[in-house]
Amino acid sequence: MTAALQILAQDGSLVGEAPRLTDERKRELFVHMLRIRAMDGRMLKLQRAGRIGFVGTATGLEATLVGAAAPLRRTDWLWSGLREGGAAVMRGLPLAEYVAQMYCNANDTAKGRQMCNHFQHKGTNYPSWSSVIGTQIPHGVGAAYASKMRGEDVVHAIHFGDGATSSNGFHSGLNFAGVWQVPAVFVCTDNGWAISVCSRDQTAAESYADKGQAYGIPAREVDGNDVLACVAAMTEAVDKARSGGGPSLLVLKTYRMLGHSSSDDPTKYRDADEVAEWAAKDPLERYEQHLVGAGVVKAGERAEIEAQLVAEIDAVIHEQEAAAPMPLRSLVEDVYADVPVHLRKQYNQFIAIAEKLGHARKGDGAFPL
Repeated sequence: MTAALQILAQDGSLVGEAPRLTDERKRELFVHMLRIRAMDGRMLKLQRAGRIGFVGTATGLEATLVGAAAPLRRTDWLWSGLREGGAAVMRGLPLAEYVAQMYCNANDTAKGRQMCNHFQHKGTNYPSWSSVIGTQIPHGVGAAYASKMRGEDVVHAIHFGDGATSSNGFHSGLNFAGVWQVPAVFVCTDNGWAISVCSRDQTAAESYADKGQAYGIPAREVDGNDVLACVAAMTEAVDKARSGGGPSLLVLKTYRMLGHSSSDDPTKYRDADEVAEWAAKDPLERYEQHLVGAGVVKAGERAEIEAQLVAEIDAVIHEQEAAAPMPLRSLVEDVYADVPVHLRKQYNQFIAIAEKLGHARKGDGAFPL
């Protein structure tokens, strides 16, 4: 396995050929990275306060998310593994819809039928994801095959964590993708830990990128804390897929700084020295140093941008926290054009019990039978 692709050294200096981006675009990528970190901080605080139920943070992974999403067109597809919500916002998922889904309120486009942190957005071809590890991989491959058969000019970016490489979905998905030569890019975010299982206990391969060879899929390892390296590798893979060259596998080596989710305590299985070592490789600080040195961002300007982003996020939080809850009738709606009698009876029984216990909400009266 060759060395991981790197363009920015830890001090922000160039050590490789940078992708051709305007200064405006470079700045946009920086703002998107800062927004993801600000969203993480706010959502985790809301969860700890008991105001939302679940968060899968992406702190430390900002370069992988922004770098892998930047080369995609709005019409391309993004299949999520857990932490790609920030990338979806970058591609057009409204922040209000993002926050509404975290609250599962009346504005939640999933209508409360998914646990929070399970986003979707039809406008940018961003399907909702499943908590079952790796299931999005064969789904994305099937959709990519359909796109190929229809002659559509789209690429499917299929994201997953290193733990998903041990799933049946990974092996069957990559096998079919290689045989069918679908227009897909498999993006493996190798953040070192599949919940509490470290990489060395998951595979004997030198790199997860080695796994592409078994399926005839070219693969490469990338420094996932280097946003420019992620952009360069993803651009090449996307262009290849779009031109009919078939799928690729990218392994973005990075580190999740917080727990697997808000339900996880990483101190139970991770060494503090390891966390400190990766904290020193912060992707935001590396990119900031590069942009300041290039004159794209002023020294100290980051704090101003962060303050603006937090104010924007807080305004949306206040708006969505005040929104009405999802109507209880949504439990039995949308499956049929007209709610059948048996579901009306079940719902009415549910309402009767809820009213008896004092849990019924206003406006959620029984169905007429």
